[in-house]
Formats: sequence, C-alpha cells, structure tokens
Amino acid sequence: IDGAVVLVLCLSCLLLLSLGKQNSGRGKFPPGPTPLPILGNILQLDVKDISKSLSNLSKVYGPVFTVYFDLKPAVVLHGYEAMKEALIAAGEEFSGRGHFPMAERVNKGHGILFSNGKIWKETRCFSIMTLQNFGMGSIEESIQEEALCLVEELRRTNASPCDPTFLLGCAPCSVICSIIFHNRVDYTNQNFLTLLEKFNENFRILSSPWMQEKHNHQSEYTLEILTVTIADLFAAGTETVSTTLRHGLLLLLKHPDVTAKIQEEIDHVIGRHRSPCMQDKSHMPYTDAVVHEVQRYSDLVPTNLPHAVTCDIKFRNYLIPKGTTVLTSLTSVLRDDQEFPNPEVFDPGHFLDESGNFKKSDCFMPFSTGKRVCVGESLARMELFLFLTSILQKFTLEPVIDLKDIDTTPISRGLSHVPPSYQLRFIPV
Repeated sequence: IDGAVVLVLCLSCLLLLSLGKQNSGRGKFPPGPTPLPILGNILQLDVKDISKSLSNLSKVYGPVFTVYFDLKPAVVLHGYEAMKEALIAAGEEFSGRGHFPMAERVNKGHGILFSNGKIWKETRCFSIMTLQNFGMGSIEESIQEEALCLVEELRRTNASPCDPTFLLGCAPCSVICSIIFHNRVDYTNQNFLTLLEKFNENFRILSSPWMQEKHNHQSEYTLEILTVTIADLFAAGTETVSTTLRHGLLLLLKHPDVTAKIQEEIDHVIGRHRSPCMQDKSHMPYTDAVVHEVQRYSDLVPTNLPHAVTCDIKFRNYLIPKGTTVLTSLTSVLRDDQEFPNPEVFDPGHFLDESGNFKKSDCFMPFSTGKRVCVGESLARMELFLFLTSILQKFTLEPVIDLKDIDTTPISRGLSHVPPSYQLRFIPV
C-alpha cells in the first residue's frame, strides 16, 4: 500500500510540473481554480449545469478566467464587456471552433457548426449566399405556408389536452425541407419522422459534456461537406426553434395577461383572417418584445458552442496560445441584472421603453455574436414571430392545471436549456 501511495504522489507531482511547464512555456493564462492532476477542475463544476458553475466562478475570479478539463485549459468569458472585446473587437482571432469530440467524429470537421479555418469560411460563405439567393421573401412564404399547416394540425387536437412538442418540432423542420428541397413534407411522412427523431437524439447527445482532441482536415468543397452542411442546417434550424416555441407557449400559459395583450395587437394590426407577415412586426412592438423576452428567458444554449483562438493572442494582459478553447457565457449577458432588472423574471418590459416602443439591447445574444454568429438567425427570427402570431391569431391557450402550479424555469441539460414538460388546450377563437 505504501508503494502505491508513493507512486500516486510521484505521478501527481509529475503531472503538476508538466502542467506548470506547459502554461509557462506557451502562455500566461487568466486566473482560475487550481486544477487537480488528470481531472482538472471537473470536480468543481456541475456537469449538469455548467453555466451556473461558471457564473459562480466568475464571482471569485472575474469576467475572464481559466478552467481545466483534464489537462486542457479553457478560457471563460463572462459578461458583455469581455464578450464584446473578444468576439467583436477581436472577432477573427476568436473565430475558431473549440473541441467537440462527438461532432468531430461524426462531421469529420465539415459543415458550418463544427468546422475550422478555410473549410469553415468557404462553407459559411456558400451557405449565406445560397440562403440569400433563395430569397427572404420566398422563405417568408414557406414559413407562412407552414404556419397554416401547423394551425390546422393544432385544430385537429379538438381542444383536448396535448403536449405540443411533436408538432412544434415538425413545423421548423418542414420549413428547412422547403428551403432545401423546394417542397414541404407531410407530418406523417415516415422518412420525415425518422429524420426528426434522429435530430432530436443528436441534440440530446451533443448537449452532454465534451472535450477531446480535434483532427486535421482537407479543405476541398465536396459532396460530403455539402451533406454535413445540410445536416447542420436541419439540426440548428429545427431543435432550437422548436424548443424556443415550446418554452414560449408555456410562458404564455403562465402569463395570460401577456397573451391577451399580444392578441389585442393581432386584432388591431392583422385581424383574424389575413396571415401574419414580417411587415407586421414593426407595428407590433409588444409582440416583438415578448418574442425577445422568450429567447432571453429560455437561455437555450447557456455556454454557447465552444470557440477557440486561431493564433497566439494577447488579451487583457494574458497570453492565450493558439488553439485554446474559449467558453462564452451567453447566460451572463442574457441575465445581466444591470441591463435586465430582475433577470430571473419573465417580463416583456425588458424590451420596451416608457412609451411602449420596442427597445433594442446589446446584451440580447441568443444567437451569439461576432464571426460565429448563427447563420440562421434571420430565419429563426421569422419563424418565431410568424408561428407564435399565427397560433395566437387562431387559438386561446388554456392550461390543464392551476396557473400557480405551472413551472416555467428552464431545465439544464448539459449544454442546453429546455422547458419542463407540459400539456395545454388549443381553444379555437
């Protein structure tokens, strides 16, 4: 036993010395909790709610600090000023994608979400250009068509208690089908259902804890890259919008006064017969504020997808070596109590001025910011506005339990937040 203890102590010392040598040789990292040999800081982090752990550490070490996952350091950015300084002012240097082993094994460095370097820039540019060529007007028409189909499916529930998860997942996925294949799909199509199931499963897997090695990849634009890129568009454009819509309806159930004000705006601007369109949004400041507040409150991806620095960079008197993973806390800006008083409370007033006009906020970053801002941001914004207004134009939302028993608190699931499960009735207006 004594020999084993000595061996463990020797190995621990060697690992600590190696860690110290690595840090002093390549960079000067921001302060942070002392890592354990092999384990790093993993025991000091709640892997089920990493965002909360990072927020607690920021109170001790400030807005820029370092945590270790095994022997690999990750620099954490917490708060608007640190995020702005890194992702916007030094956007190019912080535009790398950090380690994400599951995605790297599946995507092999291709696509938009998890690629790096030349291949990422080419793919992102191609994707943006293709979406622009398709035309935002055509995309709006696709969403409007899908909104009508969604409303009909909700009508078929016959005002019975239902869980909206499935239908709210089908609608945005079908919109992507319309964009990619120029044709929407029926919600009963077996291939479509299989596709939807796989994306839901992948989202759950990718929300689990991560960190490993990345690989080197060639940069030719191939059919494989195109396939992965389309898969990225489906994955990013389906689960995220679906989850936000699901949380939005739950929040509207909990706050019928908010729902009533939206429906009052719908009656005044759109009426009960014309389909909502994006031009309506500028005349509906309260509805616009609610959509923003749903995204702020739900805080879908609290720590964002990991970034990485693309070169050795001096940042706030620290020297961060090329390839270092950077974690950006979106929670820290979406729940900034200086920008949003009582940030834990759902309040559309966070995005309204004293006159009731819509008020923008620099801290509104649900799609991230900088070079890696979500490619589908404009698509998601359109879907959230058109789907929610189309539903509230045709239905009153009725809870199946007492309002006081409805819990809207986001549930942490690794790297994502999801709303609690619930049922409701869609009562035709």
